[in-house]
Amino acid sequence: MEQTYGDYLQVENLLCLQQLQSDPPEHDEMLFIIIHQTYELWFKQILHELGKVRLDLTAGRTWSADKTLRRTLTILKTLVSQVDILETMTPMEFNSFRKFLSTASGFQSWQFRELEILCGLYSAQAIHVQKEIPKQYALLQRRQEEPTLWYTFIEYLNSRGYGIPLPIKENKHGLFYNPCPQRQRQLADILPNDPEANLIAELFIDFDEGLQEWRYRHVKMVERTIGTKTGTGGSSGAEYLRKTLGQAIFPDLWAMRALL
Repeated sequence: MEQTYGDYLQVENLLCLQQLQSDPPEHDEMLFIIIHQTYELWFKQILHELGKVRLDLTAGRTWSADKTLRRTLTILKTLVSQVDILETMTPMEFNSFRKFLSTASGFQSWQFRELEILCGLYSAQAIHVQKEIPKQYALLQRRQEEPTLWYTFIEYLNSRGYGIPLPIKENKHGLFYNPCPQRQRQLADILPNDPEANLIAELFIDFDEGLQEWRYRHVKMVERTIGTKTGTGGSSGAEYLRKTLGQAIFPDLWAMRALL
């Protein structure tokens, strides 16, 4: 038999993955599961795309990196728009099945932690919760040894003839790399005179802004759904999420604008 659409996409297996835990089944739990499964698929795709961005920048393929970053930005916009769908569920509808989540929480999403690490962000608390699952914990440990987007960008600039000191991991809480006034001055001199490098820098700013937008929409959705309640996984819920708002992943690219 020839391969079919369903075979290629494993549709039958995919449609078996929505296992409602509520008893009797609550209507809105299906939406909750599908939205979060979709988020995980998009996180997987973003990690896939950003892995290619690193390879492209390392090889000096500016235009290929440009294309891949633009695709990633479009995916981020999709992540934001999915919040609109989730917000069609009222707090009462969510509470009708919330207890069936038990200790499961989005705080435990290891793919999102992979994304944060790739962006140069480190949260000891978020990584520690994966210790009970050795495979996932080991994955996050390996990710921390990989070059971040920022490190790769500085290497890319240096391959174009600029002598910028490579960032050093100095901060174990928050950003791997502290903002650097010297690097900001160098960027302010370099980027206005290198259109290709500046293009990548501006796409990084777009990505940074898009990630912050998703965080904002996410925390507001949590606030309107559970208010100040503790998260199901034991986190402080919206209080924890609010601490991540406004956290730039490329602070030197933001700061250098004041020097132009």
